Amino acid sequence: MDSALVSSSVYLPDTVQTAVKILIVGHFAVGKTTFVGTLSEIPPLRTEETMTQAGALVDDLAGVDGKDTTTVAMDFGRLTLSEQLVLYLFGAPGQKRFQQLWRDMAYGALGALVLADTRRLEQSFPVMDMLEERALPYAVAVNHFDGAPVYGEAQLREALDLLEDTPLVTCDARDPTSATQALITLVEYLHARTAQEHA
Repeated sequence: MDSALVSSSVYLPDTVQTAVKILIVGHFAVGKTTFVGTLSEIPPLRTEETMTQAGALVDDLAGVDGKDTTTVAMDFGRLTLSEQLVLYLFGAPGQKRFQQLWRDMAYGALGALVLADTRRLEQSFPVMDMLEERALPYAVAVNHFDGAPVYGEAQLREALDLLEDTPLVTCDARDPTSATQALITLVEYLHARTAQEHA
């Protein structure tokens, strides 16, 4: 294999000055693993395991037909946004039984992107509550699922009880352009907050 190709895809360029840890969070089966895998420029680390009958007793599978694996630790990927800035993406499992792992993963994160599903918006509240408990800023990206209801921004903001300045976008976790734009929205929000704090 061409060593230059390996270097460009695995190692960071010398120009990178800032590395930022970002959480990709959301409830069970909202598309976090897909999102990280779509954007990562390196082969993503995945800790998916096949779901068992025992897991069906604790994980709500309503509205997620065909789901046969689940993340049991985390997803990890990397995305270089510019010659100076690289993002490390940490996808956290969405089930309540992994909350302690989720809290540990939040340490050192600059912010979070909350993925939401219009079929199960109410399941986003525990995730947003945990972020707010840690004063971790976040943006919300409503992930597109085929056949899911479509709502306007005002309806979504009201349903999710979002603050006026919390960014809200729609995305398709399977599409690199769409997923990148969602992440850029979060990064711009975090940059604006930092600039305001130091003004």
